[in-house]
Amino acid sequence: MGNCSAIKEGILLMIRILRWSFVMILLTFGQLQADELLRPDHPDRYMVKKGDTLWHIASLFLKQAWRWPQIWELNPGIENPHLIYPGDSLSLIFVDGQPRLDLRRGDDGRTLVLTVNRTGGNDLEKLLPRVRTEPLVSGIPAISLEDVSSWFAQGRIVEKGTLANAPYILAGVSERLIFGPGDKFYGRGNWPDLTTVFGVFREGQIYRDIENKEILGYEAQAVGMARMLSREGDLATFELLSVEEDVRVTDRLLPTEERKLQPTFYPKPPEQRIHGVVIAISKGLSMVGKNGAVVLNRGESQGLSAGTVLAVHKKGQVVRDRVKGERVELPSERVGLIMIYRSFMKMAYGIVLETNSPVRVGDEISQP
Repeated sequence: MGNCSAIKEGILLMIRILRWSFVMILLTFGQLQADELLRPDHPDRYMVKKGDTLWHIASLFLKQAWRWPQIWELNPGIENPHLIYPGDSLSLIFVDGQPRLDLRRGDDGRTLVLTVNRTGGNDLEKLLPRVRTEPLVSGIPAISLEDVSSWFAQGRIVEKGTLANAPYILAGVSERLIFGPGDKFYGRGNWPDLTTVFGVFREGQIYRDIENKEILGYEAQAVGMARMLSREGDLATFELLSVEEDVRVTDRLLPTEERKLQPTFYPKPPEQRIHGVVIAISKGLSMVGKNGAVVLNRGESQGLSAGTVLAVHKKGQVVRDRVKGERVELPSERVGLIMIYRSFMKMAYGIVLETNSPVRVGDEISQP
């Protein structure tokens, strides 16, 4: 009987030891994850200020800002924790040993402006009130577009022959050859039904993969926007609404594209392993720094979409080994981060978020 009691006590002691060991393993693993994610000098609390971005705030807490979804705490009553406002308070807390950012709304984020719009002009018309509510201040952006939008490539990637077969500017109403906003001109071609607003394009670059020389896409460079005023057969009269540069006779007209450049980006890691290269720099430059735009030889077919963050690496130089008399390629070195802002089937446009060295054609991209 005594032996059975001793065995039972031994088993209970073993269970306690195993439980304690398991808890310690979880705490150690949690600490390792926290050390991997968090900056050593991270604040415990941060008050959101006007002019902040999510990228900036995440950079205060995290070693890698694009990983902020891993520490964002979803609070009851807050539908979108990515939408935060000046005056909101962010606190670093730990849940089951894992770091989380806890969001507490400030007064500006909770206070709503009530707007009542009424229609009606005389006593016989029925008044129809329409109520709209919105926060007192605008939410801070994920990434500020003010500093980078001027670098964005203006245009789209099309199939071979798309521009050659598109309607074109035939002549100006006032016999001009170059047009500006407000000018009227005639276009000729096969017009789609129910479309009145067209983009004005001309041929841009032909993008080739520098690795295998495959054609990845044909650039239709956007130069303006025009509205159709009237149409008779294959001839139509247009008014030019806006320009990126001078619009000319023979420029092509394409219906406005449903795919638009989204105003807000939420950086995220790629869905799969990526290896590619920078095949061009925006505006024909040979190199670019922070906030500059680049063209990549990977796109939607590799799972890239707007917001995807990639690491950019400087390709290692080839040096001569003076001992063995051989030429040796040095390892690539990571120099920064690129975020996709527009993706096509075989290629994508990206913006340089961070870099400690100019990005050039031929630099390599991979998962961060």
